[in-house]
Amino acid sequence: MPDDQNWPGGARWPQTHAEQTDLLPRVDFAGPVDAPTERIAIPAELTQAQPDEPKRRSLRKPAIIAGSAVAALAVLYGIDLALSGGNVPRGVTVAGVEVGGMSQDEAERTLRERIEPRLTAPVAVKMGGVEEKLDPAKAGLTLDWRATLDQAGDQPLNPFTRLTSLFGGTREVGVVTAGNDTALAAEVDRLKAAGAKAPAEGGIRFDGVTPVAVEPVPGQELDAPKARQVILDGWVRGTPLDLPVATTPVKTTSEGVHAALDQFAKVAVSGPVTVKGDGKDARIEPPVIAGALAFEPADGGGLTPKLDLAKITEAVRPQLASTEKPGKDAQIVFEGGAPTVTPSVDGTGVKWDTAFVPLLDVLRKADGREIKVEYTKAPAKVTTEQANQLGIKEVIGEFSTKGFATDSGVNIRMVAEKVNGAIVKPGETFSLNGFTGPRTAAQGYVEAGVIKDGAPGREVGGGISQFATTLYNASYFAGLKDAGHKEHSYYISRYPAAREATVFQNHDGSSVIDLKFTDDAQTGVAIQTIWTSSSITVKIWGTKHYNVESIPGTRTAETPPQEKPGPTTGKCSPSNGAPGFTTSDTRVLRDAASGAEVRRDTRTVKYNPQPKIVCAPTPPPPAG
Repeated sequence: MPDDQNWPGGARWPQTHAEQTDLLPRVDFAGPVDAPTERIAIPAELTQAQPDEPKRRSLRKPAIIAGSAVAALAVLYGIDLALSGGNVPRGVTVAGVEVGGMSQDEAERTLRERIEPRLTAPVAVKMGGVEEKLDPAKAGLTLDWRATLDQAGDQPLNPFTRLTSLFGGTREVGVVTAGNDTALAAEVDRLKAAGAKAPAEGGIRFDGVTPVAVEPVPGQELDAPKARQVILDGWVRGTPLDLPVATTPVKTTSEGVHAALDQFAKVAVSGPVTVKGDGKDARIEPPVIAGALAFEPADGGGLTPKLDLAKITEAVRPQLASTEKPGKDAQIVFEGGAPTVTPSVDGTGVKWDTAFVPLLDVLRKADGREIKVEYTKAPAKVTTEQANQLGIKEVIGEFSTKGFATDSGVNIRMVAEKVNGAIVKPGETFSLNGFTGPRTAAQGYVEAGVIKDGAPGREVGGGISQFATTLYNASYFAGLKDAGHKEHSYYISRYPAAREATVFQNHDGSSVIDLKFTDDAQTGVAIQTIWTSSSITVKIWGTKHYNVESIPGTRTAETPPQEKPGPTTGKCSPSNGAPGFTTSDTRVLRDAASGAEVRRDTRTVKYNPQPKIVCAPTPPPPAG
C-alpha cells in the first residue's frame, strides 16, 4: 500500500469496512413478490446512514479508473520490455538518421546506407568569412559503426522513460570517429593557414587627389583544438561545418579613420603649397602631396600622417636648381708628366635635409600654405686640402694595349677622356660603369665590335673592353684590391691570359658587366689616361706600397673549335677559330720597402673555343 494511502491519480485508499464493502460486487437477493421473504439481520451500524458517505461514494469511480490505468500501463510496460529487448532505444538518431527501435544489425545497415556515401565526399567548412573544403580521406577520418551505436546505450528500465518514449521525442547521439591523428592534425593546420586573415588597419588612400577612407578590418585565426572537435563531431552529417575562429583586433577605428579624413587629408590636398626660394618660387602641387602622404595607426584609434620627404624634394629640387650654385671638386691634372691639384670651389645649395620639416603643419591649413627654404654652403666632395693630402706623387701601376679598329678607337678615346684625372680616395671603390654613366649615342659613342653571348657582334659603345683590360692591368700592378671583374668568354690574343676584363651595358645604359677596384691603402690614387690612334695607356698615381709580380699558369684542358655556319645573308667572313683552354694567373704582392711577400692571389679562368666559321659556297652566276 502506498505510504500516503492514496491511489495513483490522487484517489484515497478505502479506510473503513463500509468503504471497502462498497468496492465489492453488489448481489440482489430479492425473489418473486409473492414468495416468502427471509429476512437477514444486518447490524444497525451498517444500515444507519453515515454523515460522510456521499463524499466516499464520489471517490470510488476515479479510484477504480486510476487503478485500472496503472494495471494497464503495467501490462503495457511488460509487453514493451519483452518485445524491445536488445534493440536501439526508441527516439535515437545518429547524424540525423533515425535508428531508434531497430536491432543493432538493422540500425548499422540503415546507417551504412544513409551515411556511407557521405564519408568520401568533401566537407564544406566555413571559418569566419573564409570557405574551404575538407577531404575526409586526407584527414584520415573513418566511422566506427559499432561504437557509434553503442553510444545509444541499452533499453531503459525506468517505466516512465519507456512509456513516455512511446509518444515521440528524439535523442541525437554523436558519431565515433576512428582516424589518423597525424593526418587530422595536418588537415587542421592547412585549414588554419587557409582561414588566417591578418588584421588590416584602417587608413586613407588617394584616388588621384581625392582621399578615400579605408575601413579597418579585424583579422582572424582558426581555434585549432575546438575546430578539431567540431570536425570529429559533425563531418558525417553532410552539412557545412562552422569552425570557430578567434578575432585579431586592430588598433584603428572607423571613427578615427574618418576623423583623419575630414580634419587632415581633405585639407592637405585642397591646394598647392608655395616654396619660396632665393629669387624664385616653387610649388608643391596636390598630386605630389597625395603621392607623398601616408597614414599610420595612432593611439586612440586614429591615424598619424607621415610625409615621404624624398618625394617632395624630388619634385621641388628641379624647380629651384637655378637658385643653387654647384661646387667644383679639386682635380688632378697632368701637366709636364706630373700630377698637380686644381683647387676646389664651394657652392651654395638648399638645406634639403630640413627644408620640409614644417610641411605637415602647413598642410593642416586651408590658407597661408607657404614654406621658405634656407640655403647653406655646399662644399666640394674633394677639397683642395684633401687632394693635397692623398699622397698622389708617383706612378704605382701602368699598362698599355694596342691594335684597335677605328670605330673602337673613337669609343676608347671617349671613355679615356672621361676617366682621366679621376680620384679614388682611401677606402673608396671605383666602378667604370658607374663613373662613365651610360655610354650611348647620346653621349657621342658609336657602334663598334663586341663579343655578346660568346659570339662577335656590334653595339654602340663597342671596344670599351680594351680600355677595361688596360685599366684592370694598371690597377693590378698598382696593388689595388680587385672588387669585381669578368673575363671575355673566349681568349683574345692581344690580352694577357687570365688577366683581362670586359664590360657591358644595356641599351638604356644600365650596368650588366662592370670593372671595379678598391683603394684599400691609407693614401689615395689618381688615374691618368693617354690615348693615341693606335694605343691606350693607363697610369695609376699614388704612393707606392707594393712591388707586384704576375706569374702566368700553364694551359690545360684544351678544347678544339667547333664548326659554325656563317651568315646566309650579307658578308660572310670565314675563320679557323681557336681552341678553348683553362689557365691561371697568380699575383704576388711584396712590400715595397722590405721586399717581403705580403700575399699572393691566384685566379683560374676557363676560355671557350672560338667557333670555326664556315661560309656557304657562292653560287655561280646564271648562264647568259
